[in-house]
Amino acid sequence: MRARTVAVSLLAAGVLLTGCDGGAPAAACRVDVTYPDLIADREAAGIADCDPDDWSTSADGVAADLPDVELHCLGSTATASLADVRGPAVINFWASNCLPCREELPALQAFSEDYGDQVTVLGVDFLDSYPGAAVDLAAEAGVTYPSLADGCGDLQSTDLVLNGGLPQFFFVRADGSWTQRLGGVDSEREIVDMVESELGLDLAAPARKGEGS
Repeated sequence: MRARTVAVSLLAAGVLLTGCDGGAPAAACRVDVTYPDLIADREAAGIADCDPDDWSTSADGVAADLPDVELHCLGSTATASLADVRGPAVINFWASNCLPCREELPALQAFSEDYGDQVTVLGVDFLDSYPGAAVDLAAEAGVTYPSLADGCGDLQSTDLVLNGGLPQFFFVRADGSWTQRLGGVDSEREIVDMVESELGLDLAAPARKGEGS
């Protein structure tokens, strides 16, 4: 989208994007997801900022039993943690260099548009050294739900296990418990089926444009 502009801005600002190679995070790793051009790109794309107050579709939802590690939102100075999520929710781990993620994002966006009032949708851009590419990919896929950013793999120091690579789904129930499944889907229907199965929900059919008052 604005790859050339972002690259020039990164050079001019001297932003450091080093040390993250998809394995264990390097001690000196630093991936900046808060620089002004990236924030502007996220906002221009209509991608939501991270606001845990919005991460609940149920008044009875309990905070997820997930690591309380503070992460920046992708393209934002806001911070939050997975422990701020209240079920029912879907958390999708992805990265800009992950081909199955690229194919899956549009389906997840369609799910968010149709069922986001029933199930919270949140992304985590994981072990991704190039946040500009991540925002560009999300914009190309039409994504509007927010993503946390863990470019250096801080979550790897917790008991969270991401065996099998990306993408991955975490399904958070209303009681805060969760289940995990590998992603790689390419249709909204597959996501609906997984959500209903993993969260024990019977999702109400979305209202279509032109229906109702």
